[in-house]
Amino acid sequence: MSFFNPARLVLTLLLLSPAAEAADPQRFTSGTGRVSTIELFTSEGCSSCPPADAWLSRLKQDPRLWSGLVPMAFHVDYWDYIGWSDRFASPQYSDRQRTHQQQGNIRSVYTPGLLVNGREWRGWFRGGALPLAEEEAAELRVSIADTTVSATYTGASEPLVFNVALLGCGLSNRVSRGENAGRELRHDFVVLQQGSQQSADGSWRLELPALHDTSDATRGLAAWVSRPHNLQPLQATGGWLTN
Repeated sequence: MSFFNPARLVLTLLLLSPAAEAADPQRFTSGTGRVSTIELFTSEGCSSCPPADAWLSRLKQDPRLWSGLVPMAFHVDYWDYIGWSDRFASPQYSDRQRTHQQQGNIRSVYTPGLLVNGREWRGWFRGGALPLAEEEAAELRVSIADTTVSATYTGASEPLVFNVALLGCGLSNRVSRGENAGRELRHDFVVLQQGSQQSADGSWRLELPALHDTSDATRGLAAWVSRPHNLQPLQATGGWLTN
């Protein structure tokens, strides 16, 4: 199965530099406690989205980052028509949000929209506490060596899907048209590439593409396991990538 679509090589980061090729593998593990995923569906063309983007950015200072929560910002493309094309947006991410609706995880497709562990959460509008999972779960282990990512999930007793996303933090963009015209928008945990692969035995091995860096963005990785045809995660892990 193909991991990434070459047509989506629009991200502005270098995952692994030549200097990193000889380095020891990077390893991420969830442990045996459930790690929660946070999905923000957002757009630079939506005037209501910057406060949600800022809320997600504050998770960089949350002590539970990576060990208890894994944030991701999926930029959708369905607002591009009103005058501004979001350079981080993808039809793939818009389709992901629509699939959430089809599966009953959200009531409607809108931005900004937040899901915690694959379920709609509107509490951020009221400043509510994140409803993070507090339960035991099987362990997800991920390692990156050279351009290869390997993963194992100890709780596999059925076919499962491994999902991985490359994230960009410290990104910014000056918007010249649309609802946010004249604003410089800042973003963190932006999903720049995302792919998945199914396995019957709870182990995966994937080749990552060579990607070129044109910014000073901090790089991160989010990884999670789900059942086929079901976007709700079973376990997650992630962390900052180093060269």
